[in-house]
Amino acid sequence: MIAVAAATLAVSVAAGPAATPRTPFQVVRAWSKALNASNDRAAGALFARRALTIQGSVVVRLNTAKSAVLWNSELPCSGRIVRLRFLEDNLVKATFVLGERKGHHCDGPGQLAAAQFTVVNGKITRWEQVAPDLVHVA
Repeated sequence: MIAVAAATLAVSVAAGPAATPRTPFQVVRAWSKALNASNDRAAGALFARRALTIQGSVVVRLNTAKSAVLWNSELPCSGRIVRLRFLEDNLVKATFVLGERKGHHCDGPGQLAAAQFTVVNGKITRWEQVAPDLVHVA
């Protein structure tokens, strides 16, 4: 009995603690931080397989981890979060002030932009560019 318990404990320790899904707010903040650091791999890792991205009439399905990294690498601007609000269930809207991003040329520095994120089990399953909230930016 002790040998079985020791073996179970050894497997549990080797596997580490169970991953706790992060909240939608934490995921959006982590995505923004990675994007602002031009860490496209970290930003892409926050997307679920088969995540959907929507920018106007352009709809892209991120079928692989590589496609998620590539999609993030094509975003030209960084974004400082100025408003983050919960809409419903796993849906969050983030409003950003756009800025220059290392290795890219931002087409609208200082402008407001926004995206709605659907986050399930700590992964972005849908990212949609939307109209920004009107906020006072100091």
